[in-house]
Parts: sequence; structure tokens; C-alpha cells
Amino acid sequence: MQQQGLDLIQIIHKGAIATYPLIFLSVISLAVVLERLWSLRNIGSSALRLTDSILEPLSRGQRDLAVAICKQNSQNPAARIFLNVIANHRAESFESASALAAEAMFEETQGLKKHLWILGTVASSAPFIGLLGTVIGIIKSFESMAIVGTGGFTVVAAGISEALVATALGLGVAIVAVMFYNYFLVRISNLNGLFRIQTTKILQKLIQ
Repeated sequence: MQQQGLDLIQIIHKGAIATYPLIFLSVISLAVVLERLWSLRNIGSSALRLTDSILEPLSRGQRDLAVAICKQNSQNPAARIFLNVIANHRAESFESASALAAEAMFEETQGLKKHLWILGTVASSAPFIGLLGTVIGIIKSFESMAIVGTGGFTVVAAGISEALVATALGLGVAIVAVMFYNYFLVRISNLNGLFRIQTTKILQKLIQ
């Protein structure tokens, strides 16, 4: 007798209590990943070019021109940091100016982390949702075996296979989410370091 293959759509439908939420979470995670990839594109290279274009007018004492350049590139977080530093700098010491810059960098870094909490939440909760679906599926399988009364493991084999799909799906969603979560954290940390280096160059030019 030929065993019928598992229909993935049917399995997902039977495990709806876990698989549907996991599919929803995967869609949300994908949206966050695409949005962050788009938002973080070219920020580092743009910050380097912007620094070069600002240092020259600052070296000539043309602070208004430097401010205008920052405003023209206000879509870049680095430009907003530089603008905050240049516009509010009033011949303070390097330490006080650095504190002002650190405030601006913290604010912009928090903005770069926008929506990342969603990836973190999905990464931590998806395996448990999948496990919940598996446990419920196994409970239903053994209930079916108890009702039938005979048949042993063959009665519950298909049900257990369907239940384990929930765990596999939960792990898959979580793995992808945690990979991108860590990737974005490292990338934002690198950008923050770049901002610090470039801001220090501008501060040194202002203090001179």
C-alpha cells in the first residue's frame, strides 16, 4: 500500500494555532529587514563624503557654508549630527563640545535601531510558538489513539509529523530573525564608530 505524501498546505492549515502566527511573524520580520536595509544603505560612504565637504569650509572659517551643506544632506544621520554640533558650538572647550556631539550621536543611533525590537521579539518568541503547536499536535494525536484504542504509533505518526512542522517553522523564522537582528546591531555599531571619528575631526577643526 503506497503511503500518501504530506501536503504542506494541509499541514499548515491543521496546525493553524501555531503556523498562522508564525507565518504572520515571518512577514512582519521580512518587512522590517527590507525597511532597515533600505534605511541604512550608503550611510557610511555618505558620511565620509559629507565630512570632506564640511572640513574645507570650516578650515576657512565659513561656518554658514558648512551649516548649509549639512542642511542640504539632512536625510543622512551624520549630517544631522554635524549640524547640531556646528550650529550650537560657541567656542566651548573640546570636552563640552564632545558631550554635545555624544548627545546628538546617541539620538541618531537610537533612530537607526528603529523597529529592531520587532526582530528581537520574533527571534525569541517564534521557537516557543512552534513548540506550543507541536505539543498541542502531539496531544491531539494521542487523543486520537485513545479514541481508536488500537493501532499503536502508526495511528499517531501522521499527526506527530504535522505537529513537528510547527517546531521546524518556528525555528526557521527565529533563525532568520536573529541573524538579521545581530547583523543590524553590528552595522549600527560600526556606523556609530564612524560618526564618532568624523565628528571628532569636525570638533577639532571648530576648536582650532
